[in-house]
Amino acid sequence: MGKEAQPPKADMEIDDEPKSNAGDQVVEKFSINVLQLLKSAQMQHGLRHGDYTRYRRYCTARLRRLYKSLKFTHGRGKYNKRAVTEATVTDVRFLHMVLYTAERAWSHAMEKRQLPDGPSARQRIYLIGRLRKAVKWATLFSHLCSIKGDSRTSLEAEAYASYMKGNLFFEQDKNWDSALVNFKSARAVYEELGKYGDLENQVLCRERVEELEPSIRYCMHKIGQSNLQTSDLLQIGEMEGPALDLFKAKLEAVMAEARTQQAASMTEFHWLGHRFPISNAKTRVSILKAQELEKDLHGAAADALSAEKKLAVFDKIFSAYHEARSCIRSDLVTAGNTENVKDELNGLDKAASAVLGQRTMERNQLLIAVAKSKTTKPEELVRLYDLLLQNTSDLSDLVSSGRDQKPEEVALAEECEIKSLAFRAERCFYLAKSYSLAGKRVEAYALYSRARTLAESALQKFQAHGTTDKAIIKELKTLHEKCRSQSCIEHATGIMEEEKAPEHLSNKISDISLNGDKKPEKYLMEKLDAYESAVGDTNTKGSARINPFPPSFQSIPRNPIVLDLAFSSIDFPSLEGRMKKDKKGLTGWLWGRG
Repeated sequence: MGKEAQPPKADMEIDDEPKSNAGDQVVEKFSINVLQLLKSAQMQHGLRHGDYTRYRRYCTARLRRLYKSLKFTHGRGKYNKRAVTEATVTDVRFLHMVLYTAERAWSHAMEKRQLPDGPSARQRIYLIGRLRKAVKWATLFSHLCSIKGDSRTSLEAEAYASYMKGNLFFEQDKNWDSALVNFKSARAVYEELGKYGDLENQVLCRERVEELEPSIRYCMHKIGQSNLQTSDLLQIGEMEGPALDLFKAKLEAVMAEARTQQAASMTEFHWLGHRFPISNAKTRVSILKAQELEKDLHGAAADALSAEKKLAVFDKIFSAYHEARSCIRSDLVTAGNTENVKDELNGLDKAASAVLGQRTMERNQLLIAVAKSKTTKPEELVRLYDLLLQNTSDLSDLVSSGRDQKPEEVALAEECEIKSLAFRAERCFYLAKSYSLAGKRVEAYALYSRARTLAESALQKFQAHGTTDKAIIKELKTLHEKCRSQSCIEHATGIMEEEKAPEHLSNKISDISLNGDKKPEKYLMEKLDAYESAVGDTNTKGSARINPFPPSFQSIPRNPIVLDLAFSSIDFPSLEGRMKKDKKGLTGWLWGRG
């Protein structure tokens, strides 16, 4: 019988396993569910959020525990390397040690790959070195498992080693044939393993096959065996998983190179009838990246995107435009006293800021649509409409700030004003809803009426302006009808509550007592300085109580009591020597008799 390791949630128990007997070393076969063990460790220690630094530190700590528990340290003073060989592997923890060493090297390489500006030439050399180290340990792990492990463990270890080799060739941008062979070999093993075992293992194997597929297709594309288009690569890059992070980094590098080549022909930025020349290459690349992302939001495939993916695209657009504005302002600092160049750069900065403001409004409108589709408090929607109103005001001020305005700018400013009116109507509607939920009928009725007036005014202005946005017209009409119906409901509810108010007040007053069974939050005598209803408000919970009876004890000031307890215990000295003595003699005798 082979000794089974407990993956993946028995990591700590493995450290405490007893050592094998010497007589069992020949026949012992270890079993490790490699994919399940690694997937659990990765998801629990950082890779769920792409944090490779945290996962590398976990691998280092795990290795430290394994070395210590196996008494396989390399000496306290001078480092004495101890190799892991077939004869060394007398415990399943030795296989874990080799596996986690490969994972540590791989996660270190991926950490360098995810630097904000990408790895430099020196860092990329180090990155490839860490991948070579991961391949070395993964190959050793596969070799040891082929001898010491059972057939399934040996297969999984072989697939793991093939995957690491494929990653190395993939990152080197050469030997695409070798990378393709290794990725296909790993995929074939996981496809076969996915047919057996428990349900969890089958799901993990299918996920790994799906994660390997993009890398295989990209390798085939590089060696000319596939006619993949750029849009297909982008669609593949939307998949999730740690095995896809290297592919995504490679895809981003390819897209950046393509943008750089395309940006060479981009000389102007068109905005509302203006043409602004772009001389900085970084600015061109950033604007081009933002425009490509905008096509994903406004293209034919935009309806297929979920709200979460759209929000992620908006974040990338904001990052690209902020980067472009940063480059423009750096150019302004170095422009010197050349007025023409400064005017062009200021105009370009204004155009980029205006487009950024428009995308911010679109993002906030998407957030509102998501909030409306869920159970959301009216106060949250009021906050979102406040943000929209601020965005509209900022964009209108920015567009109207120029001296020589073109008709397009005037039209955009007017559209912002009308949209602001529509947003005010929506905000007023949800503010009325919050008052209605609080039981304040008069305020809610007044706000619904105000929202109806604003919606009617915005609807008339949109129709007079000749807008082509039918969605906002439909939304305003729906809002107008909602305001009308809700104001009628609030009016009727208010009348009903008003009719029941005397009866309710009478019942409440009849329940007033000096002291009740349960203590309220505050007695009437404790809140005489507060203007709030005790019995008339329908939202008042419980009966009113006047004052606690009997009154609670209170401390009062009084004179101190002094008790001289030491007087009876004091031995006073004799005063005989200080007392007046009697006079002696005839005169004294006569004086005394007299």
